[in-house]
Amino acid sequence: MHGSRHRAFLAVGGAVAVAIALAACGGTNNAASGGSPGTVTPVDLKLMVGGLNKQIYLPNMLAKQLGYFDDQKINVTLVDEGSGQGTELEVVAGNVDAGSGAYSHPVELNALGKKIETICQFGIAPGEAEMVASSKAGSITGAADLKGKKLGVTDIGSGTHTITLALLGKAGYKGSDASFVAVGAGNTFIAAIKNGTIDAGMTTEPTITRLLQTGDAKVLIDLRTPESTRAALGGDYPFIGIFAKNDWVNSHKDVAQRLVNVYVKTLKWIKAH
Repeated sequence: MHGSRHRAFLAVGGAVAVAIALAACGGTNNAASGGSPGTVTPVDLKLMVGGLNKQIYLPNMLAKQLGYFDDQKINVTLVDEGSGQGTELEVVAGNVDAGSGAYSHPVELNALGKKIETICQFGIAPGEAEMVASSKAGSITGAADLKGKKLGVTDIGSGTHTITLALLGKAGYKGSDASFVAVGAGNTFIAAIKNGTIDAGMTTEPTITRLLQTGDAKVLIDLRTPESTRAALGGDYPFIGIFAKNDWVNSHKDVAQRLVNVYVKTLKWIKAH
């Protein structure tokens, strides 16, 4: 794997370690613990992803294309959703079995009494970047300059919103010190940068590269690697993973374990390529 795609998954080694640790805690029979897949009952599973076209969610579609869900006898349906925020709501409502989104969602929901847990973590860096409009790059040169600015996020309450709040906090500001605008990703994010709806914003690949290629924006704060994330935030920042409601995990322990198995194998494949 080369270029920006590889950079976004430099944290895979850590993610594999997390997933393997979870794998050791789940099912204890059949394919879940290394037995023959032929002895496992096939299951249907609906999994919502906060943006299948975003590089940070690559393990989901890749696992399906590599046949790893089939190996675990999981008949998966990947449901595309514009943001992790929408995904968490569908998981809580029970409309899907599991979701792929930011680690911050389960943390925030548990504080509200909504029991949801991460069962597999993809990495220790967000794979995102705070992009600044080229026309504003002269006056916005770091997190300290974000005060009072219009900042783009995927959605209000999304993982990108939470990361931006963390950047502001690191610079000594409150969330109320900036204006947040929900602009999505891809074409809508690019339009918001170009027409001045936002001064800067948090996004991922391939939107980052598209903006750099056209010259419409520059990288202000890079969170695509563990090293750059530690420099910006002072530590690791687990981001995309797989989460499900606690009661679903407890009542489907074998299926949850098989789901973890799928992603452990996928993350190892990414690391090897």
